[in-house]
Amino acid sequence: MTHLLPDFNELTLPEQVAQMLVVRASGHLFDHQILYPTWEPKAETLRPWLQDLAVGGVILLGGSAAEIALRCQQLQDWAKVPLLLCADIEEGVGQRFSGATWFAPPLALAEIAKANPASAVELATEMGRWTAQEALAIGLNWVLAPVVDVNNNPQNPVINVRAFGETPAVTGQLATAFIHGAQKHPVLTTAKHFPGHGDTATDSHLDLPVIPHSLDRLQSLEYLPFQAAIAAGVDSIMSAHLLIPSLDPDYPATLSPRILTGELREALGFDGIIVTDALVMGAIAQRYGANEAAVLAVEAGADVLMMPADPPGAIQAICEAVETGRIAPSRIQASLERIWRAKQKIFTLSIEDSGTHHHAWEQRPPAPIRLDWLAQPPAQEAAAQILKQSSQGRGTIAEAEGFARNVIIVDELMGCDILNRRAPAIIIPQQHGYQTLYLIDNHSPAQPDALKATPEPTLLQLFIRGNPFRGSAGLSQLARDWVDMLLESGQLKGLILYGSPYSLETFLPLLPPEVPYGFSYGQMTAAQAIVLGARFKHDE
Repeated sequence: MTHLLPDFNELTLPEQVAQMLVVRASGHLFDHQILYPTWEPKAETLRPWLQDLAVGGVILLGGSAAEIALRCQQLQDWAKVPLLLCADIEEGVGQRFSGATWFAPPLALAEIAKANPASAVELATEMGRWTAQEALAIGLNWVLAPVVDVNNNPQNPVINVRAFGETPAVTGQLATAFIHGAQKHPVLTTAKHFPGHGDTATDSHLDLPVIPHSLDRLQSLEYLPFQAAIAAGVDSIMSAHLLIPSLDPDYPATLSPRILTGELREALGFDGIIVTDALVMGAIAQRYGANEAAVLAVEAGADVLMMPADPPGAIQAICEAVETGRIAPSRIQASLERIWRAKQKIFTLSIEDSGTHHHAWEQRPPAPIRLDWLAQPPAQEAAAQILKQSSQGRGTIAEAEGFARNVIIVDELMGCDILNRRAPAIIIPQQHGYQTLYLIDNHSPAQPDALKATPEPTLLQLFIRGNPFRGSAGLSQLARDWVDMLLESGQLKGLILYGSPYSLETFLPLLPPEVPYGFSYGQMTAAQAIVLGARFKHDE
């Protein structure tokens, strides 16, 4: 099916407003596969939103890369106006959609930059390039990355390893490299979360963080990576759900004209798309009515509203605000101009790149599915190099004789895709004598003390990173109990940690020098193979 994208002035006011909305949908093709029914509507609801209301975009989660490709075609076929299709793929397409390339968290590149800045920049560029190519291959045209927050608070549960650095200089340099890499393909990029979400210990998915910093502090630190991203030509900037009293004592950044319009649009000179973070998040949803939040965001200067809690209600509320004079029609027009400019960019380039279509961009053919663009050897090698160059460790884990344990602790075993029967975290220790397997999460009964009575050589593997929606930034009490018990009883023969460098810093001073350890920013199977291979020497 070929769409005709009209001049936005030909749309009715409700259709114009609907173009400013991005709604959440399951990446799976069938309703019975929906995992989050509160957020992901069934087809009987979603299709009319796209077809009749003319909603402008969809954010996807769940499914394989191949399934997403079909899903994107389905959604574009349903839509009255060609869609912006996006996903939070900060670690590559494979982070969300199996089969594609999964990169290490961006903070791994900052680790590489400590010793080899040139290599870090090159790998960040490759990460952006392959992320964009693989997104385009399956129909996604809007990459919700890079994170340009400066992660200068180790207790940050929501940014953490998602950041490209702990200083403005490193963050700006690496995030800019990612953007430049992504610009090799016709997709949109997103710098997030303005004006800077790095220095908070509160998870905005759950509550509203308060940032006490002055404007001078923000300008000298948090703003710098955003300015670098703007200079690099980033297409959109996502707002943060933060209250910053020095700028606006009443409204969080997402709903603040002083911040979105006064700071981002006017002071920093950004003329791309301002998109809100998800409006269903606790920092907004718990304090403002669903529809009033949407109106406030538009008043503040947002062009695109991400995941409003009630899309039809949000459209109606914004239209009423325009009709009553609360929102000027020019405010809607300005947003539509930016959205149309972005759609023109991605669809024009897509047509040109295909080499087979030469008509106007408004008549957009379905994007071809290019599964052959996924998980290419150069992309896999770039991902592996980031893991290898950022990993840490010392010593060799001894071969086990007789009974020996492999204890693996994760936050949540249910739906844990990084562990399966063939996962290196399970198979490699088995090959070296660690046969007794314990898989433990925060729902498991407490048992470290009971195991003191039957001491065994134990390899402990911890999968720990910042946990949005859980408000946790580091070691759980369960993990601490295991570490303490194994150290006190002398059973710990090796420690492997995947994810958080801040957790590593916490217990590394407590680890006896004779105990080997390994660390990887990544948690996927490739990371497991690399870090364990380095500690069990003859696996290299």
